[in-house]
Amino acid sequence: MSHQSENTSTGENLLQTPEQEPGLPRLKQFSPAHPRKLGLTRKWKKDFKEDGNPEEKARRHKELELNPLYKELLYTIAHKMGKPSSDEVFTDSQLHQYIQEAFTMTESEHSSLMEKVQNTEPPVYCLMATVKEAKGILGKDVSGFSDPYCLLTILEDEEENRTRRSRAKPCKFVVKDAVSNDKIYQTGIKKQTLNPIWNQTFILEFGDIGGASFHLEMWDKDEDVSLTQKLEEIKTNFNSLRRMIKDAKKEKGTDDFLGHVVLKLQDLHCTEDNWYNLEPQTETYPDRGRCHLILKFIHKARDGTLSAGRNAYINYCGILQQFVQAYISKQQSTAPWKGALCGEAQTLLELYATQNDLSPFLQDLAKWVAYSKLYQSLEVDSSVLFQQLTSIEYHWHQQELPFQQKQELGDSLHGFLQYGLCLVAKYRDIFPPTPIATPKLHTLLRILVQICKTQAFQKLNPANFELHDEVIDAIQTGTEEWFTIKKGLHQPMTKDLTEIGSALSSLIMEVQEDIKHNKDVWNRVFVSAVQVDVFTVVYQRFDSLLAKEVKETISLIEGQMEQHLAKSLFPIYLSLQAIHKDKAFLQKRGLLELTNFHEGFREALPYWLNQAFSTTQDRVERAVQVDQLQPLQMPIKHSSSAVDLVACIQPICQLWEQLSWPDPEEAFMLMVKLTEDVCKIVVGYCHLLKDRVRVLSENSDHGSAINMLCVVVNDLEYLRSVLNQLPTQLNWAGLRDRTQNVIGESQFHNTLPSQLQQAQSILGREIRSALDTLGKKLNRDIETHVRNMSTRRRIPSKSTEDAAAPLMRYLEQELQYMNENLVQENFNSLLTPLWNNSVKILYQVASQHSQQEGLMVFCQRLLYTLQCLEQCFNAEGNGLPLDTLHSDEYKILKAHLTHNSLSNQQLVEKFLDRKMWEQKVYSGEKYGAVTLLTSYRRSDQRLRVEVLNAVNLLPMDSNGLSDPFVHLCLEPNHIFPEVEPRYTQIKSCDLNPLFDESFDFLVSLDQCQASGACLVVTVLDHDTLSSDDFEGEAFLALKAIPGVSGPKEGEELSSLPDAIPAQIRLPLIHPKPNVDSILRLLESRRGEREVQAFVKKRRQREKQSREGIQP
Repeated sequence: MSHQSENTSTGENLLQTPEQEPGLPRLKQFSPAHPRKLGLTRKWKKDFKEDGNPEEKARRHKELELNPLYKELLYTIAHKMGKPSSDEVFTDSQLHQYIQEAFTMTESEHSSLMEKVQNTEPPVYCLMATVKEAKGILGKDVSGFSDPYCLLTILEDEEENRTRRSRAKPCKFVVKDAVSNDKIYQTGIKKQTLNPIWNQTFILEFGDIGGASFHLEMWDKDEDVSLTQKLEEIKTNFNSLRRMIKDAKKEKGTDDFLGHVVLKLQDLHCTEDNWYNLEPQTETYPDRGRCHLILKFIHKARDGTLSAGRNAYINYCGILQQFVQAYISKQQSTAPWKGALCGEAQTLLELYATQNDLSPFLQDLAKWVAYSKLYQSLEVDSSVLFQQLTSIEYHWHQQELPFQQKQELGDSLHGFLQYGLCLVAKYRDIFPPTPIATPKLHTLLRILVQICKTQAFQKLNPANFELHDEVIDAIQTGTEEWFTIKKGLHQPMTKDLTEIGSALSSLIMEVQEDIKHNKDVWNRVFVSAVQVDVFTVVYQRFDSLLAKEVKETISLIEGQMEQHLAKSLFPIYLSLQAIHKDKAFLQKRGLLELTNFHEGFREALPYWLNQAFSTTQDRVERAVQVDQLQPLQMPIKHSSSAVDLVACIQPICQLWEQLSWPDPEEAFMLMVKLTEDVCKIVVGYCHLLKDRVRVLSENSDHGSAINMLCVVVNDLEYLRSVLNQLPTQLNWAGLRDRTQNVIGESQFHNTLPSQLQQAQSILGREIRSALDTLGKKLNRDIETHVRNMSTRRRIPSKSTEDAAAPLMRYLEQELQYMNENLVQENFNSLLTPLWNNSVKILYQVASQHSQQEGLMVFCQRLLYTLQCLEQCFNAEGNGLPLDTLHSDEYKILKAHLTHNSLSNQQLVEKFLDRKMWEQKVYSGEKYGAVTLLTSYRRSDQRLRVEVLNAVNLLPMDSNGLSDPFVHLCLEPNHIFPEVEPRYTQIKSCDLNPLFDESFDFLVSLDQCQASGACLVVTVLDHDTLSSDDFEGEAFLALKAIPGVSGPKEGEELSSLPDAIPAQIRLPLIHPKPNVDSILRLLESRRGEREVQAFVKKRRQREKQSREGIQP
């Protein structure tokens, strides 16, 4: 007889849901939402009464709950079948030891229960076999297909051996003849297919698993077919002819063997879900396809006295919970439980579920119920719950649950949702903003979302449940409760106004911190999990609650404002200001009750400003009193009080930013007041610093006083740079943008900048005064050193370097000291006037000795000193720039010293160089011109000058003509001392004479290339009775004559060809009388006869000049 079973094992009693455990609050007590939205009207009741005696309660719990479960496990171990799915194998004693520890059973309790189990009736051992489908079987019919069906049975060793002995020869089947028909189970017949699908389940009983084997044979059902049909098949498929001939040989009504599967029961696991190859009985057609089987060992007729009144599902839930609790309690780690169990527990759960034929759906349901309850009391990893929800959702579409299990699943999902919403309402305490806690909140929210998405929840809770709205309600309710609790904690003990303000300040600071955590931490969690902007929800709720509290407190203080009350209100204002700024992060904008909160603090504002000013002033005074006016440390060159002053001013600047006063006009007046206070403090600091210098200088030496003065200058300069940054620190530009509609442009710029300029001018005046003091001392010392270099009666014997050394050592020492002790700005400010004064001193000293003996040597010293000073003040580009050094006064002084430092011969050379330059740049022939043909022959060191002609001469005689001749002379005389002048013939009565005469001068190349070497060409009018008249003169540089320029003498002169003579036309010029400074300087020097003769001749030419310039 065939028996097809269903996997439905139910009982009347259910496990307690999380809300039914003793001691837990009821649903309506911890649910922040409205439970009626879930559409549940069932009443909750407890299975056990509360017992006042804990020991009695534990005893009853073990007796009523644990002992039945323990007996079920002992029974399962005693009658286990199949191998567990895990690779680890445990003996019965190991399993006994484990459950004894998991259930905390004593040895006597274990023995007693073991004895009871041994006296129970054994179950009926069964193999539940599900034939799912087959693929690729043989086609036995003429059509190429088969009509397959399967025969299933379990043969024990004796039956199988007896069947084999009874057969005369091997046969293709053993099932039909091995056992009676009532032990053979047959599937349905699937017509004309090679891939049949049955999906039929059979329960096969057996006695001993040790020698039993499972047999499945697959056959092709043969039926009688008419001759006409067979002929028709032959026409359509000629290949069927062979099959037809084979069928003709076979007995009528005999089915065709397709293959079989034989499995030893002792080799099987508790549950098998595999594809098995269909094995042939002979070697014919070895590849016969595969068959998909699901095999499971189950019990029938288990002893009902083990756990009376409980079904297998309830027992499975209890066993699972006990195993999990035992595993978690045994672990030493504080990490959340991730669903892991020891091997013994997994083996026992698998054996029990298999033996009782619990479906995977019921097992996953039991795990969900157990794990969701554990989540409320122990640390359970969220992945465990996610896995069970996913499994439940999968099975929901595959299998129908019994009514009671459906009810339990709905209650469990509903209860966990309510519990989760309770945790959400208290998320501040349960999930603080830490890297460990916030991920737990996120997973909880994801679990709630996953629950609402499951088909099971939507079917079992048909009411319109919106998780988004429920979470918002929970957050709002939890926020109000949290605020009420915090308000009670900060409640003032008395009615003192200061204490009331402090209490409100503490409350608002906690709210501020909570808002920050919601914005920075929790908001990301809620948005990503449930799309709830928790920051906006919390902020709007706090806005209403805080506005009410602030209004009540301000109303109590109104009209009674004092300094100490204002001080207590300032933290409140700052916290409210910070909270109000966070409104920029709101997703939904609307009118907030705290928008104009600043109006309530207008009365306290003047007290806050006065407090800031007085506090800063006191700190500055104390800083100056302890300042020793020494640089802090290099490279910092200002003292400690300057740093303290900046630190003291900073809170005033921060006060502006902290207040962020919303009203534009009042904000402008506030800025004016703050700027005025800063300027007052700066000016007061200057006076305090001067007094401090005066006190410290009384008992200090001169050097220390100068050092302190340098530090004071640095302090003031540092303070000036700080004041320059004040508009940026106070954000004047931003204030101007805010007030442009209420404050005029002129009023704005005439108020704030003028305050700053006044303070800056005071600082600048004090800095200049200190620098002037330093500069005066240095100028006096410089003048003393310069005057010591001057000559009195005789020229000193020491060299120029030695004479200037004392001044340079002094300057190097002083400037190095100033550079080390002054900031760069002040050092540069000191250098410029010091340089200008040094130039002025040098010029004054040089001018005072212009007519004294030894002027040249003295000027040489002064010129050397000027050059040293220039290098010192420039400092290789690190000091004053050259543009600043080369002032007009410097240029005049340098020219003066340069002239006076030259020797007589150098002055003559310089004079001739100037004349050659004038000749070169002179244009026109006002006095006529002379034409020369010149060359220098290096081979014999001969300078040849051919005077060709003169033109356009001035008429010097009364007849309107002249008697011209040309005078040739090589100058200067100290270079050509032995060279005589040459004269041409006199040409009578001719203004354009033609001379055509040549003259040779024997001079060396070095002489020709010497500085100032030139040919002076003088045209004269011959007079017999008087001196010759001056027609004009010209200066020809010898370096311009061909043959002179080029390699010097001794550099392969013989290899150079003689130069080609060059014709030169020289305009005649007349000197300007009494305008040459060199001649005046030479006139003052009366020591050398040649020089005086040169000067006399030049003065004579000036007298003969027709330039018309009077001396």
